[in-house]
Amino acid sequence: MGPSSSMSSWMMLRSIQNSDRVTQHHLTRGTTRRILRFARPYRRDIVVFLLTVVLDAGIGVATPLLAGHVVNAITGGGSGAAGVVIRLALAIAVLAVVDAFLSLAQRWYSARIGEGIILDLRTRVYDHVQRMPLQFFTRTQTGALVSRLNNDVMGAQRAFTSTLSGVVSNVIQLVLTAAVMFSLSWQITVLSLALLPLFIIPARRVGKRLAEITRESYNLDAKMNATMTERFNVSGALLVKLFGRPDDEAARFGSRAARVRDIGVQQAMFSRTFFVAMLLVASLAQALTYGLGGWLAVTGEVTAGTVVTLALLLTRLYGPLTALSNVRVDVMSALVSFDRVFEVLDLKPGISEKPDAVDIPAGAGRVEFRDVRFRYPSASEVSLATLEDVATLDRTESAPVLKGVDFVVEPGQMVALVGPSGAGKSTTSMLVSRVYDVTEGAVLVGGVDVRDATLDSLRDTIGVVTQDSHLFHETIAENLRYAHPGATEEEMWAALDGAQVADLVRSLPEGLETVVGERGYRFSGGEKQRIAIARLLLKHPSIVILDEATAHLDSESEAAVQRALATALRGRTALVIAHRLSTVRDADLILVLDEGRIVERGRHEELVAAGGLYAELYRTQFAVTSPYRQDDVEIITVPAGSVEP
Repeated sequence: MGPSSSMSSWMMLRSIQNSDRVTQHHLTRGTTRRILRFARPYRRDIVVFLLTVVLDAGIGVATPLLAGHVVNAITGGGSGAAGVVIRLALAIAVLAVVDAFLSLAQRWYSARIGEGIILDLRTRVYDHVQRMPLQFFTRTQTGALVSRLNNDVMGAQRAFTSTLSGVVSNVIQLVLTAAVMFSLSWQITVLSLALLPLFIIPARRVGKRLAEITRESYNLDAKMNATMTERFNVSGALLVKLFGRPDDEAARFGSRAARVRDIGVQQAMFSRTFFVAMLLVASLAQALTYGLGGWLAVTGEVTAGTVVTLALLLTRLYGPLTALSNVRVDVMSALVSFDRVFEVLDLKPGISEKPDAVDIPAGAGRVEFRDVRFRYPSASEVSLATLEDVATLDRTESAPVLKGVDFVVEPGQMVALVGPSGAGKSTTSMLVSRVYDVTEGAVLVGGVDVRDATLDSLRDTIGVVTQDSHLFHETIAENLRYAHPGATEEEMWAALDGAQVADLVRSLPEGLETVVGERGYRFSGGEKQRIAIARLLLKHPSIVILDEATAHLDSESEAAVQRALATALRGRTALVIAHRLSTVRDADLILVLDEGRIVERGRHEELVAAGGLYAELYRTQFAVTSPYRQDDVEIITVPAGSVEP
């Protein structure tokens, strides 16, 4: 049984494994049309690729025919027999060389088309996912999303390589082979094909059991990988160490790994059974061919060469027949993969730029909220059930988070947002930087509605420092350049100096080239925050948003970060979200939010004297913290406009 037949049997096995999952999937209308549009840039390569497939299939049938003529020439004898044999042998050799070159060309075009499609799909999906609303990432399973970028993209790629070439090659090879075999001896051909049902029917039963084992194997692998991902994460590893459970973790992992081993053994045996059955049936068919063909040759009804030709052609008949018996599943598998990729591409991005968007004026510092109302989108608006591992998505609209918020931050002012948890403080800040868009009302920066502004000008105008600033697992320099890709080393050191962290970086053996570790865990919370502030300074924004920037820091780290923030806020408009009210006492304006509404506004002294919610929050904080810590510390502030930006 030749290599092409082995490949065909493997494709059939894969089809049987996927048949249930594929046939139960309902394709979106227009999927095929979109695939053809997607393949348009590669149409010339696809034509050449298919041409090599057709020629290769033709050579596959021609070689056994020439081999039969060689046998006839040998058995026929005569003075010219030796020359005929040599010429036929040379022809077979030439075909072998041509076939080798065709195989290389086929592989080159297959790789060119396949890898090109993978590149196009992955970059399209990655770019699209980056533009999805933040809630999409809070709902989606990361592993499921990564699978779309890997497994489904690879499945879609197979549509133009293995599936397309397999269908074309098998059809041509089957037609040519069957035509030649019937023309040589219809009796032998019919007898040879009689064993085919004996293979296909049991193979389907074995395939169903193999599919069940394969699905269980995937689930066990996923659970094992999830365990490793959680435990190898810095936070997970710390938890294991703090609770002293490494032995328990090793035992749990060992149990799951042992089950994966057992499934692997079963899977290997069922797969081998399938291939052995394929080889056995093909061998039995060959035995029948030699038996009947030999008898016919002895009686003089056919030549010996014809028997050899039929036996060789038979090996090229069973593979295509078995593969084409599942061609619908192969094609559907590729279509389903494309459909699953298109599902992600069809999700509406949370934020998009208008064609006629305008730039926010350089140095703009005024922020205005006009009767802003906002609710988070429902699951059905931002996610997919398959990415959340649920049957259906919740379509219920969430309750409004902001309910008619009005305020103005003048250039150079520091305005603080305070209030109980869930009041809408962080949501308010996200509307300024356009992480989300308002449901009703408008947010203006520099007099321009952020929905009408270019995204680049908005990002250049606004800088944000959150309570848990993220650093990528890259060098300090690469993390800083994320804000300003063209920054020089001198500019980076100036930003680090301003953030009060340059001495720390200079003390590191590799300086700016120090890798920060996953999520920046090689640094303390205060050090990480100051690197994030340096990143903000490198960006030179005119508006700064601080979202609980010192919430989880100890007194010493908080003081260091406050000094860094003093530099960051000089001459800039600041919108500060704070839980510790002591950090915003000197704000030009304090806005108190409760249940999505501004219930109080004023300066610190006025709000304390008013005896409302702010005064209650202030008294509660100091009543709790004063026995252990003096929160009423001196906060470094800079008068608005005292230093040029």
